[in-house]
Amino acid sequence: MINITTAELNTLLAAFIWPLSRILALIASAPILGNPSVPVKVKLGLAIMITTLVLPLVEKSLPQIDPASGIGLVILLQQVLIGVAIGFVMRVVFVAVEMAGELIGLQMGLGFALFFDPQNSGQIDIIGRFLGVIASLAFLAMDGHLMMIALISQSFNTLPIGPTAITDATFTTLANWGGEIFKSGLQLSLPVLTALLITNLALGILTRVAPQLNIFAVGFPLTLAIGFFVLGLSMPFYTPILEYLVHDGLNLMMGILNIDEINMP
Repeated sequence: MINITTAELNTLLAAFIWPLSRILALIASAPILGNPSVPVKVKLGLAIMITTLVLPLVEKSLPQIDPASGIGLVILLQQVLIGVAIGFVMRVVFVAVEMAGELIGLQMGLGFALFFDPQNSGQIDIIGRFLGVIASLAFLAMDGHLMMIALISQSFNTLPIGPTAITDATFTTLANWGGEIFKSGLQLSLPVLTALLITNLALGILTRVAPQLNIFAVGFPLTLAIGFFVLGLSMPFYTPILEYLVHDGLNLMMGILNIDEINMP
């Protein structure tokens, strides 16, 4: 007959629930992995599988605290915050790309072409969705999803489970990283916006020269054609910018988790 004491049961629960909450929070908030189109059972199964693999790392530094106590609930909240923070860092990259697409679509006259985006649970511009798909494919090609999983696994060594895992400096860093949405969004959309600005200036001059010209009949297809043309020319130059954003996000994750190098499996 197997006898398990209350202390042993609490240790087993803590060794599984605390790392599971950190990993599950990352999967729920990270891009691609946290997409609502991915079934909840798949997310939960992936989180349980990763947790099972990292259990030997967790047991070495697990605090002897009752998971149902007040401090245990604080530790649980800390693990959720760590996972959400890591997912937020990479989510900012995708939001910046989609913002660039929305700016481009608005200037091209496609601001009315909206459809439902299941990832963000809201309406999104068609150009923004297109650039978001490109960013997702580039992210997968760079093994960004595997790097995130490797980082969260290594974090149990560098940022062990405890009640003081996140500092005020971490929240300040995340808030400053949020400004990357506007900076990178404008940087990605600038070539198309510049071409469309020149086009609109030319149309304005043309309207003054020939007032009888129907500017709406001429201007709308012209801005669409020039916008798509410049967007097509700019696509090869988006790759290094996306790569820079992803690597910058990964470096920020490593700084938050105190990791010097990513050890890929």
